[in-house]
Amino acid sequence: MKALTQCPVAFTSRIVGGKWKARIVWALIRHETLRFSDVRRACPPISDRILSKELKELEGWGLVARREYSTIPPKTEYSLTALGQTLRPVMAAMAAWGTEHRSTIAGQS
Repeated sequence: MKALTQCPVAFTSRIVGGKWKARIVWALIRHETLRFSDVRRACPPISDRILSKELKELEGWGLVARREYSTIPPKTEYSLTALGQTLRPVMAAMAAWGTEHRSTIAGQS
């Protein structure tokens, strides 16, 4: 991880990189608070196992908060923490770039 901490872009890419993390963070930015099944629907075709793993990792880094309610049936909600909210401009910039250049780059493949 030391090499990643030397390059801030590589470090940020590690946090929101991979197949699912950016999608999960983006879903939480767009919807504020989501239940597990809502996050899964926002990120198809993610499996329950992978979604659980990714949410736990984001939670461990302090980016996502998990709130459990003692109701029947049990209810768990996920939202971005204050630290996670600082990713808003990063994700908005990525979304804007993707919207602007998606057709150009996708047309080349």
